[in-house]
Amino acid sequence: MLWSGERFERDMTSNRYDFQGQTVLVTGGGSGIGRAIARAFLDNGANVVVSGRTQDKLDETLQKYDADHGLAVVADVGQDQDAARMVAAAVDRFGSLNVVINNAAAYANGAFDEMSLEDWQAIRTSNIDGFVHVARHALPELEKSSGNLVVVGSVSGLRGDWGQAAYNATKAAIMNFVQSLALDYGRRGVRLNAVAPAMTLTPVTAGAADDPDVLAAAENRVALGRIGRPEDIAPAVLFLASADAAYVTGAWLAVDGGTSASTGQAHVG
Repeated sequence: MLWSGERFERDMTSNRYDFQGQTVLVTGGGSGIGRAIARAFLDNGANVVVSGRTQDKLDETLQKYDADHGLAVVADVGQDQDAARMVAAAVDRFGSLNVVINNAAAYANGAFDEMSLEDWQAIRTSNIDGFVHVARHALPELEKSSGNLVVVGSVSGLRGDWGQAAYNATKAAIMNFVQSLALDYGRRGVRLNAVAPAMTLTPVTAGAADDPDVLAAAENRVALGRIGRPEDIAPAVLFLASADAAYVTGAWLAVDGGTSASTGQAHVG
């Protein structure tokens, strides 16, 4: 398939940002976009704490790296006490917290009139409450370090999608949180930004991407003609977290191959 071709392989060390001595917390760091982001920060010198629900997956993210620079914390961001514990673990291990990547999220689709209240509460807990829990405990530490927080949002938080009302609403909420909190925390020395990917090849989307019809429909919307990979998203996150983006806050950056540039009409040329 298109994303497995050698032309799209990327060595994350080529970004060469200077995160030496900085501590980065990546939620949902056990797979997909979170794993790519965590490894990119490690490749660029950071101490990285990865959190998620499965120890084995977190260990796999860190396995090729020096144990002195990585820490895995099993935690569910939907639980406030878990968010507090992983922030405390990062500070206890490395002395401070400089960057937080709010990546952990749940995905759900289906007709709104078939969605149970329990379904809504589950995705809200992971995506909206999870952000609130992380931000509540991380922002005081980021204020101490003049750090920053980057949210992995979605183009689905900017406009509507068929059959994704709950997911889109939660992504819209956290991207608006980013802009509002950027105003509140700017004069306190903390920046908040977001990246907005479109469909990206991860374990969550792998089944859909293996369906030729779904893949063709998705690629039809992408100006660059291919579905994104986690390694496409990570460099944008590093930029927003870096000193190069010192005057960027309250922004969202589309990292979607041009998907959001479209009016939504099909490519017929």
